[in-house]
Amino acid sequence: MDFRTFSVRRLDAGVAEVALDGTGDGNVMGGLVWTELPAVVAALDADADVRAVVLRGAGECFSGGLDLRWYLPHYRRLARRDDLPARLLAEATAMQDALGAVNRSRLAWIAAVHGPCVGAGLDLASACDIRLASPSASFSLREVRLGIVADLGALQRLPHVIGTAATRELALTGRDVGADEALALRLVTRVAPDADALWENAFATARQIAGNPPAAVAGVKAVLDRTRDLPVADGLRHVALWNAAFLPSPELPDLLAAALKSSR
Repeated sequence: MDFRTFSVRRLDAGVAEVALDGTGDGNVMGGLVWTELPAVVAALDADADVRAVVLRGAGECFSGGLDLRWYLPHYRRLARRDDLPARLLAEATAMQDALGAVNRSRLAWIAAVHGPCVGAGLDLASACDIRLASPSASFSLREVRLGIVADLGALQRLPHVIGTAATRELALTGRDVGADEALALRLVTRVAPDADALWENAFATARQIAGNPPAAVAGVKAVLDRTRDLPVADGLRHVALWNAAFLPSPELPDLLAAALKSSR
């Protein structure tokens, strides 16, 4: 499978590896990521030999989040249109659906987080079934710093993982959470001693899952997700509508430009 923003490898024992290359430094997530991610999931779901997937970031980072070099000029183009709120709603819904493809997959997805996992990167990790980390991992919902309500799934999924109180703190402060705190919050289930051990643990977990009957794995996911999916779907629609109505503002391009400048 050839993709520009993802590298996909089929390994042994029913396991596949997906590496997020993104659209820029730090595996940031620009326009093409949102197009290719559902295609990656669909291709793996269609492969009967694949039963579990390890998702990681290329290099020393999981993901720096949304690609502001792509989004800032993209937003400015949209802002010149009369139908800006409708376009923002449509795009947020499409991006939510792209990440939701991971959650809806018949396969078990394991996020192996090494280095920063920020914003949309955390949305992606939260859509996975299992999250593991190395000591260098850090997690952050930084959207609030940009004047944006996180709208790609973390606010809906994380309360079911770490609880409402912890989700509120992370979303309202935008602060970074290190690997040990993430383990204490149960955002990740294990912290490996180093990056090599992280990959080893992730692939061992994937092989163990892949050794189980596929129908049973899919059934476990379906039953667990059933109790959560209706509130998540309602919440995703609500936040997409919220940002479509309130995100258009003259200040947003300046906030995004300042964030882009500070990241260089």
